[in-house]
Order: sequence, then structure tokens, then C-alpha cells
Amino acid sequence: MLDKKLLSILVCPVSKAPLEYHEASEELFCKASGLAYPVRDGIPVMLEEEARQLTADEKLG
Repeated sequence: MLDKKLLSILVCPVSKAPLEYHEASEELFCKASGLAYPVRDGIPVMLEEEARQLTADEKLG
């Protein structure tokens, strides 16, 4: 689980939009940029080159 206080201050480094934590995939989603950032050992990896593209379903959901 990601700390809620940390999540409240994190933004996407690309779009500067807020992020949503998805516990099942352990990723931070940014619908504005269409990227998902991994969370490894409880630490968000906020590097664009480490992010993956969201699928169309993930963007809508």
C-alpha cells in the first residue's frame, strides 16, 4: 500500500496531473499522459522511460 500523504503530493512528471494508485498492478496511473509508473518495494519510480503506456481500457476505467 502506498502512503496516502505521499500520493496526495505526487504528480505525473510529464503532464503534472494527479496520479491514481492501482494496488492490484502496483502502479500509479496518469490518464492525462496515458502512462503507468511502477511502484517497486513501496517506492514510486517516476521516470518516463520506466513507465508503460496505458491500454485503452485503462484510460477509460
